[in-house]
Amino acid sequence: MGKEPSSAPTLGRRHIGPFSVSAIGLGCMGLSYAYGSPPPPDVAARVLLTALDHGIDLFDTAALYGFGANEDLLGRVLQPHRQRIVLASKCGIFKDEKGARLVDGRPETIRRTCEESLRRLRTDVIDIYYLHRLDRSVPIEESVGAMAELVRAGKVRTIGLSEVSASTMRRANAVHPIVAMQSEYSLWTRNPEIAVLATCRELGTAFVAFSPLARAFLSGTMRDPATELEPGDIRRGMPRFYEANYARNVALLTEYEAIAREVGCTMAQLALAWLLAKDPIVVPIPGTRHPHYVVENAAAAKIAIEPALVARLDALINERTVVGGRYNEAAQADSDTEEFDLGR
Repeated sequence: MGKEPSSAPTLGRRHIGPFSVSAIGLGCMGLSYAYGSPPPPDVAARVLLTALDHGIDLFDTAALYGFGANEDLLGRVLQPHRQRIVLASKCGIFKDEKGARLVDGRPETIRRTCEESLRRLRTDVIDIYYLHRLDRSVPIEESVGAMAELVRAGKVRTIGLSEVSASTMRRANAVHPIVAMQSEYSLWTRNPEIAVLATCRELGTAFVAFSPLARAFLSGTMRDPATELEPGDIRRGMPRFYEANYARNVALLTEYEAIAREVGCTMAQLALAWLLAKDPIVVPIPGTRHPHYVVENAAAAKIAIEPALVARLDALINERTVVGGRYNEAAQADSDTEEFDLGR
């Protein structure tokens, strides 16, 4: 299982419902799913244990990731450290009887997948349980009602939502308190700024930002997706990574990299520091397959940037300067989020 975590340094803390968590968490999807071939099991374990070693104690997974493989990984590696971590998983997308990916928010499905997740995670209770996507055929009140039953049964401690609109959040919160809203948020994806962030503040809900490094774009480590992405990598189907679009988007990194040098940090750290400076309710969960990037990302919690620099970054990379949508049409149909109308 790799080196045992030592006494970890303390990162800045943020709050998700009753939990105090590290200001930067770990998104675990890429260790099992979505970005081409997953890393070897020993490397994946080192990523998780390195996160613990460097003060990260919020770990985010889902039943969807590797169709259970990611939850199983976290269960095997993190079960001995269960009391030290805040464990988040998701229901609402898994696979049907034929093995196909399916958005399914029916109460009976939520109850079943929770039991399966608990077994894979090797735990008696999930700290934050998200509805991964809104099932448009099921009222949100029914899905959240089933999740509230899991809270009362002691199988789940708190409830979150992912990729839903402000109005859906309010409807859900009327059934049971929503402690966390998870959606994509980074310099190049500002959709939460339309309405969801304000609603989170209103409801006392934390905002958990996935893909805070814009799926590696803001790390500066990818310059040519056409040659650098493996077959099967989900970014190949995202318009911002299409060859012509990316060539224009990557030009934004010249000034961005210069700003990172001014601050004295890496490009990835600058992206995370920007998010932390935007609002104290924001908790970024960058993912990586490499232990050394875990260390780099964790160190971003110590970087403070001034409001003037936040505004400068806001103006440089945003929904109007980036070319292409974050999802293609089919993937966007799964999302209930507010989207910018850019007239293009």
